[in-house]
Parts: sequence; C-alpha cells; structure tokens
Amino acid sequence: QVQLVGSGGGLVQPGGSLRLSCAASGSIVSINVMGWYRQAPGKERELVASITGAGSTNYADSVKGRFTISRDNAKNTVYLQMNSLKPEDTAVYYCNADIKAAYRYDMTYWGEGTLVTVSS
Repeated sequence: QVQLVGSGGGLVQPGGSLRLSCAASGSIVSINVMGWYRQAPGKERELVASITGAGSTNYADSVKGRFTISRDNAKNTVYLQMNSLKPEDTAVYYCNADIKAAYRYDMTYWGEGTLVTVSS
C-alpha cells in the first residue's frame, strides 16, 4: 500500500516562509510527476507546482518567483519552499504523486493535506 505523508504547515506572518515536505512510502516501483495543490475555503483545489522525475518544474502564475518545488528521488520526497507568503496563500496544501506500485497500475496518490495560514 502506498502512502503520502505531508508535513510543515502552520501559521506564518505575511512575508514569512514555510517549507512543506511530503514523503511517499510503500511498495513503490517508480514515481513520475509529484506536485502540490491547494484548496482555500470556498474555492476549488488548484495546482500550485509540479515536478517531473527529471526535475522539470511547473508553477501557477500566482506563486512564480516565490515558491520553489524540489524532490529527493532517493527519499521519494517532494518539497515546497514558500517565501514571501501572502494572506491569499492561506489554504490546505495537498501533495500528490503519480506512482507505479508493485502489482498495480500507475495511479495518482494524495496526501492528507496540511494547513497553511498566513496572517498577522
């Protein structure tokens, strides 16, 4: 069974920084794209950033220049470094990953979500 466990959320003041982590575990054969999504109250879930196994990245326009996604393939872990945080970044952040697990087809797995609150 594959699990994604995220961590690193919390309360931060505007202009501050946070680093989110998400580790995949289980009978993993390979991981393709890993990413971070977020969902603010009353809004739909949206893509924040994604990264391929080769390191190619993609960002939402709203976070370009402020957020950086990275991954450690040896640890099956994806990170999101968030700088210059704004109140509008407040949301529950979810990690996801396209994973080939043993005896299973490729599937997209989701973490349980971690709350980021940007407020003074």
